[in-house]
Amino acid sequence: MAANCIKGGSECYGLKEMTLLFEISQRLIASTELKNDLSPILKMLVDHLEAERSFLTIYNRNNSSIYIEAAYGMSPKQQSLGKYQLGEGVIGKVVELGQPIVIQEISKSNLFLNKTRSDLRKEGRELTFICIPIVVENKMTGALSVVREFNPHIPYEEDIHFLSIIGSLIAKTVKVRQQKVEELEELKQKNIQLQTEVAGNNFATNIIGNSSKMRDVFSLVEMVAPTNSTVLIRGESGIGKELIADAIHTSSSRKNKNLIKVNCSALPDSLIESELFGHEKGAFTGADQMRKGRFEMANGGTIFLDEIGDLPLSTQVKLLRVIQEREFERLGGTETIAVDVRIVCATNCNLEQLIEDGEFREDLFYRINVFPIFVPALRERRNDIPLLVDHFIQKFNKKNKANIKRITTSAIDMLMMYRWPGNVRELENVIERACILSRDNVVHGYHLPPTLQTASSTATGSNEGMTGVLERLEKQLIIDGLISSKGNITKAAESLKITERMLGTRIKKYKIDAWRYKV
Repeated sequence: MAANCIKGGSECYGLKEMTLLFEISQRLIASTELKNDLSPILKMLVDHLEAERSFLTIYNRNNSSIYIEAAYGMSPKQQSLGKYQLGEGVIGKVVELGQPIVIQEISKSNLFLNKTRSDLRKEGRELTFICIPIVVENKMTGALSVVREFNPHIPYEEDIHFLSIIGSLIAKTVKVRQQKVEELEELKQKNIQLQTEVAGNNFATNIIGNSSKMRDVFSLVEMVAPTNSTVLIRGESGIGKELIADAIHTSSSRKNKNLIKVNCSALPDSLIESELFGHEKGAFTGADQMRKGRFEMANGGTIFLDEIGDLPLSTQVKLLRVIQEREFERLGGTETIAVDVRIVCATNCNLEQLIEDGEFREDLFYRINVFPIFVPALRERRNDIPLLVDHFIQKFNKKNKANIKRITTSAIDMLMMYRWPGNVRELENVIERACILSRDNVVHGYHLPPTLQTASSTATGSNEGMTGVLERLEKQLIIDGLISSKGNITKAAESLKITERMLGTRIKKYKIDAWRYKV
C-alpha cells in the first residue's frame, strides 16, 4: 500500500519520481533523436513538477553561444529568442560556472534577463527559475531549466537533485546533439571561407586578401576582365599591381595568348621605343637585324606597361597613337603594323601632378584612364596580414623545404602595428627572414627586424606593472592555444592544462573571439 507524504499528497512522491525516471529512460532507449524525444520528456517533467514551462539549452563551444534546443510551455517565437552568450544571464552563468542556480522570484531579479519575453508572474503570484548544468565527461554540454510557482516551503535542493538526475539521463543524448551542432557550425564557417576564397581568387590564385577593400578590387577585376577596355592600375609600390594585371589577363578571352610585361622605368630612354615598337635592320648603330617590339609580340593578347608614369614625353606621343589606332611603325621602318592588343597600365606616381608639371601628357592620361583600379596599401587593409603571413610561410616552406608551422600572436600583433611603407613586398621579405631565423619551427616576435621592435608593440614603454604583464602573457598563451587547436575551446583547455570552464571565463575576461582562430 502506497504511503502518503506531505509533499506528494495521497500518493508517495518517491514512487512518482521513480515512475517518471523509468518512463524517461525507456523513451531514451527507444530512440536517440533529441528533437523528437526531448519535448515529450520536458512535458512529463512540467506535469510532474506542476511547473509552467521547461526547456533545454545547448552549449556551442565553437562560438561560446547557448540556445534553446527543445522546450515545453513556450511558443516557437519565444524559443527562437532564447539565445545567450557564455556568462550571460542565469543560463550563461550556469554553463560558465558549471553550478546550478535558483532564482526564487524572477520578477525581482536583475540576473534573470527574460530574453524569451515570457510571463514573470502567474495570476499575480511569483515564479521561480531553476537551472542546472548538463555535464558529460567533465565537459559542459548545456543546461536544463524549469519555471514553477514560487513556494517558500519547498526545499529547492530536492528539485535540483531531481533535475540533476534527469540531466544525467539525457546527457549523452544532449552530447550527440551538441556535436552535430558544432560540426554544422564548422561546416558553415568552412563554407563561408571557401566562398570568400572562390569569390576573391577564382581569377587569381596568387592574390591574397579577404578585407572589404580587396573584395572591392576583386569585384572590379571580375567585371573588367572579360572586356577589351584599357585598365589603369594605381597604388603604391609593392602592393601587387602586376598580380592584378595577371588576374585581368587570365580571366579574359585572351588568356591563351601572350601577356607581355614591360617595366617602363627599367628601360633607358634611348632603348624604350625599340623595346616597345621594335626596329628594322640598320635603324641605329648595333641594329644588325630586324627585331619585333613588345606590342607586336603581344598581338592577340595583353601588354602590361608597368610604371607608365616614367615614360619619356617623346615615347608618350607614339604610345598615344597605338592606343587610339592600334597601329605603329618599327623604329627605322615605314611599314604600318596593325595589332590587336589589350593595354593594361600601372603606376605608383601621381599622374595628375605630373600633368601639371608638364611631365605627362593629359590626352594620354585620359586614354589610359578608361577603367582605373586603385589597389589599397597594406596599412589600409591590415586584416589581410594574417592571411598573407600564412601564405608566405607556406611559400617559404615549399621553396626551402622547411617546416615552419605557425607564427605567435605577439609577432602577429607587431606586424599589425607596423605601417609597411614597402607594402606586401616588404612583408614577404620580413617573413622570409623570420623563417630563416626560426629554430623551433615557430616565428616569434624576436625573429622580426629591429624596425618592428617598438615600445608600443612590445609594451616595454608602458606602465602596466606586474599584473598587466602577467595578464598580457596569460592572454597570449590562451590565444596561442586557440591557434594550435584551430579555435576548439575544449582542445585548447586540454593543451593549457586548465578546465574548459576556467578557459571560458578567461576568454570572456580578455574579450577573445575564439571563432577568429578557426581554420
